[in-house]
Amino acid sequence: MGVHAEVWTMGELLVEVMRPRPGMSLRETGDFLGPFPSGAPGIFIDTAARLGHASAIISGVGEDDFGRSILDRLRADGVSVDLVQVFPNRSTGVAFVMYQPDGSRTFIFHWDGTPAVMAGAPDPAAIDGSPRFFHVMGCSLMANDAFRGRVFQTMELFAARGARISFDPNIRFELLAGRTVEEVTGPVLRRCSILFPGEKEVASLTGRQDVDKGVELLMERYPLELLVLKRGSRGCTVFSRDGRTEVPAFRIKEVDPTGAGDCFDAGFLCGQLEGKDPRESARLAAAAGALNAQAFGPMEGKISPRSVAALMSSK
Repeated sequence: MGVHAEVWTMGELLVEVMRPRPGMSLRETGDFLGPFPSGAPGIFIDTAARLGHASAIISGVGEDDFGRSILDRLRADGVSVDLVQVFPNRSTGVAFVMYQPDGSRTFIFHWDGTPAVMAGAPDPAAIDGSPRFFHVMGCSLMANDAFRGRVFQTMELFAARGARISFDPNIRFELLAGRTVEEVTGPVLRRCSILFPGEKEVASLTGRQDVDKGVELLMERYPLELLVLKRGSRGCTVFSRDGRTEVPAFRIKEVDPTGAGDCFDAGFLCGQLEGKDPRESARLAAAAGALNAQAFGPMEGKISPRSVAALMSSK
């Protein structure tokens, strides 16, 4: 019997080791906090599960304590990890992170050649029922050509099963390694129903610095039902074929924005699964992202249907 889930993703699982304060260079000897279970697909799928939807991930970890910590966390939060391969004699992927004083981040990734990007495309028999969404993260497409090809193969498998494809370009320019943005993202965009770019990613995908013109071009070029433009503390804008809707962000005391965008994606798709209109889906998404940003660590926010509903009702 295969795995039954509404929401699926495929991509890297890794641990994140973080500098505790902004401005602490990764070049210098000093304190770190972690390891925190992480990886954009892991943060996304864990949030979908915590919001009450059957969720599953296709990935890989090493047979080590970092891998065990990730799997323990995902299982505890209700994610199916039946299709996470455990690789003996391999080390789980790691990302080292520091914040610059201006809020930007610097990463050192140790994941190419690790189980984070070694999982194969699943046997179709391993997928039970009718999956509703297959979510792709752009960072998962950047580790190496072979893994990107397997993600594309898996995406096609889910599309053939009737799943809608959602995509967060999540472009990490330090990982492109000479590849073009079109080469990395094009096959997903041509299948995509719901797109979650930031403003800089709209420019990268289209070459247009005018965001509205860039969005218009994306809507013309690809079969998008919705484009959800993430603007951070300025909220988001949901574009459809019928117009646009502005949704403000929730005002919170931000502790760590790591992972907030991944939680946002999960919240929006959960809203869609619950029959909410795009505006209410975006409010749910904004609440999930805000709750995550109130805690230190990539997926440490206190996210649940109750906490999200409480934040949404406060405004």
